[in-house]
Amino acid sequence: MKSYHPSTPSRRHMTTIPFKKYLTTNEPYKPLTKGMKRDMGRNAFGRITVRHKGGGNKKLYRDIDFTYDKKNVSATIMTVEYDPFRTGFIALAQYIDGARRYVLIPKGMKVGDKFMISETAEIAPGNRLPLKKIPVGTFIYNIEIHPNGGAKLVRSAGSFAQVIANDAGYTHVKMPSTEVRKVNELSWATIGTVSNDENRLVNIGKAGRSRWLGIRPTVRGSAQNPVDHPYGGGEQRTGRGLRRLKTRWGKQAGKGQKTRTPKKYSNVFIVSRRRVGKAKKGE
Repeated sequence: MKSYHPSTPSRRHMTTIPFKKYLTTNEPYKPLTKGMKRDMGRNAFGRITVRHKGGGNKKLYRDIDFTYDKKNVSATIMTVEYDPFRTGFIALAQYIDGARRYVLIPKGMKVGDKFMISETAEIAPGNRLPLKKIPVGTFIYNIEIHPNGGAKLVRSAGSFAQVIANDAGYTHVKMPSTEVRKVNELSWATIGTVSNDENRLVNIGKAGRSRWLGIRPTVRGSAQNPVDHPYGGGEQRTGRGLRRLKTRWGKQAGKGQKTRTPKKYSNVFIVSRRRVGKAKKGE
């Protein structure tokens, strides 16, 4: 991580990722980019559905290949690049037939390295295979939920899942959340760990940097009025007065509370629930 001389209070603890150490170019491959409207937390009616989003630097979208439909064709990494829409690094890959695609790369992959999307590919970082062909204990990412449905699971920086077992047409995969989930063994996954694992160590340092990222301020519930939040009101500083955390709409929040929908359609695929916090004595 890159730290700074404490010339100001906000600069004292700020850290950034040393991009020059990993990236090979500043300019994206133009045919695989496009502009897009940034609704910033609004729905189709223009109403805020996700709070604390807005502003931020203008961003150019990179069209990432999550379908990986060019099978049995070797590809070579041409550049390693930054993507403002995701935390992991991306790379411009060129296949033998000349086609170019952006892909999310694993940790340790660099310019000149090759990868293959094939049922017969070797177990090496960057290669992509069906889950039934991947040995137990292997770290994977870019996992499909349904065969040929495109990579949906485990795509953020430094994350990985692990193959636990194969049974009755399903592969048991341990997710980053510690949940063990059954996935169709014909679904594909990429070998390795997502790049840029230092991303979790970044210290934003100051409020302005959050605004550059499109993150707007959050007001504490205890600082609001009773009409606006369950924690609101009271004289001066007051505790929340509730045993369990709530959102402003009265729904249970994190810190050990179970928030998953009880009858969710995918419950049948959950082998072991994720750990949600330490149980208190007497509960």
